[in-house]
Amino acid sequence: MFRLIILFTCLSWNCTKKSSPSVTDPITMSKDSTFSYLALGDSYTIGESVKEAERFPNQLADSLAADGIKFSAVKIVAKTGWTTDELDNGINAAGLTNNNYDMVTLLIGVNNQYRGRSVEDYKPSFTALLQRAIQFAGGKKERVIVVSIPDYAYTPFGRGQQSISQGIDQYNAANESITKAMGVAYAQITPISREGLNDPSLVAGDGLHPSGKQYGRWVGVIKPIAKAFFK
Repeated sequence: MFRLIILFTCLSWNCTKKSSPSVTDPITMSKDSTFSYLALGDSYTIGESVKEAERFPNQLADSLAADGIKFSAVKIVAKTGWTTDELDNGINAAGLTNNNYDMVTLLIGVNNQYRGRSVEDYKPSFTALLQRAIQFAGGKKERVIVVSIPDYAYTPFGRGQQSISQGIDQYNAANESITKAMGVAYAQITPISREGLNDPSLVAGDGLHPSGKQYGRWVGVIKPIAKAFFK
């Protein structure tokens, strides 16, 4: 009988457990409200080879503003080539004082993969960065979005190399698992990046990074998650 009670309890918990985070404390908006947004990452966040307005954080803020969700500024801590440890150091160097951002995005890991570092080494460093992202959101995990790593195999630089795609898949499997285990929203944009060889307009002029058009497609995935942060 005791074993049956335990089994029933476990089954009941699994039936009610949510697979994605819910916004338990949405931000109340007024007519004149403005919000703060922190974007953490690497070249994909700083928008290597595209104009500032075409970066995905900037496009995301502009798209949300069109729906009445206005940001006073977009703070970006990112640099082309950064790995997880370099982003961590970059955050320290930035001297961020705001620990109550209304929205935080995190996209990091492609340079770990490119330099041949193992996924096992990536996991703890990504976890630590996600924890920092949550801290910057005032400890509210429901105001953080992790963005998956795009697949640079589908660019002229990557030349369709399947070994690259396999590595990206392994890294994304790791960061998605960690993200969901921590109750944070996950934006899956990798399939969009894999259209790059069939649609050259999705790749920037450097033949490696996303174009402003591709970043706009990302916003189509990220925006619905972000909108749920506000009411």
